[in-house]
Amino acid sequence: MVERPFPPDAVAGRLLAWYAKQGRELPWRQTRNPYRIWLSEIMLQQTRVEAVIGYYQRFLENFPSVEHLAAAPQAAVIDLWAGLGYYARARNLHAAAKLVVEQFGGIFPPSPEELQRLPGVGRSTAGAIAALAFEQRAAILDGNVRRILCRLFAWQEPPRSSAAEKQLWQWAEELTPQARVHDYTQAIMDLGATVCLPRKPFCDSCPLHELCQARRLGLEQQLPLKQKTKPVPIRYETALLLEREGRYLIRRRPANGLLGGLWEFPTVSLADGDAAEAKLQLLMHEFAVSGELQPLGSIQHLYSHFRLVLQLYRLSISDWPQVAEVENDWRTVAELNHAALHGAHKKAVGKIPATGE
Repeated sequence: MVERPFPPDAVAGRLLAWYAKQGRELPWRQTRNPYRIWLSEIMLQQTRVEAVIGYYQRFLENFPSVEHLAAAPQAAVIDLWAGLGYYARARNLHAAAKLVVEQFGGIFPPSPEELQRLPGVGRSTAGAIAALAFEQRAAILDGNVRRILCRLFAWQEPPRSSAAEKQLWQWAEELTPQARVHDYTQAIMDLGATVCLPRKPFCDSCPLHELCQARRLGLEQQLPLKQKTKPVPIRYETALLLEREGRYLIRRRPANGLLGGLWEFPTVSLADGDAAEAKLQLLMHEFAVSGELQPLGSIQHLYSHFRLVLQLYRLSISDWPQVAEVENDWRTVAELNHAALHGAHKKAVGKIPATGE
């Protein structure tokens, strides 16, 4: 382990004094309710605060308690989550609510170890819930804290290696104070979100600048070291925008698996050399429809593990002989703009010509 360049208790006092003056006012900071804190922490995973606030408030309006969330259909949870991304979080949220109700009697457990039994709750999220809701002395190591620690201790190795994981968690635990854990946890998250930024950190405004080893060595812009990234694979698909009387057919994806529970236009994958219009004949045959396909161009969308190139074709029909075996729905363009379509297909709505074109 790396030797500490300053005593652990040197951090908390500086950080708490700064937080008392500079801490952000956020909706979930007005409560110690474990359900509300858990909900906000799941939403904040890999998502900016600005994007979360509206979703957080709408979720509480629709599901004011963990019992309401557990009793809701999974599809309703996913529909309300639409646009927030990383949809496995929504499925895990629903599964965790059911577990809290069924196994914990609707009461969130206070310990980080028990909290990690909930789907979607890892070590850092469990620490945050335990500290914020129950004032338990529990460390966190989210992206913001990881960056702060890499700079504070001038960690000059890849920040996601097994060695880094072990060392950073040790530092996170050592710096977490015995008292005022709730405020300390909020403070260190705020520091990463507003001062110790990924690029161009505001070092002169940082309450820890006297302790920061990266700043002492002139490495604040270089640390944390950038991870080596693998090439992003590309997938090719084509979608059929089937129109009838001003409405378009969308289908809900299976609840489990990639983008589970979200809506999309009927789609078929393209292998190398496949012609999109020829592959669309499979969908047209499935729906027992015919007519002239109208090309609408293509779009690209980056998902977490791949880039999708989606070719779009519209087909107008007058009747609908299909007997649905999956969940189908017909929506106007206005309704599509508010539907729980996944990213690429939400972009596809913008390609639909205005009426009369």
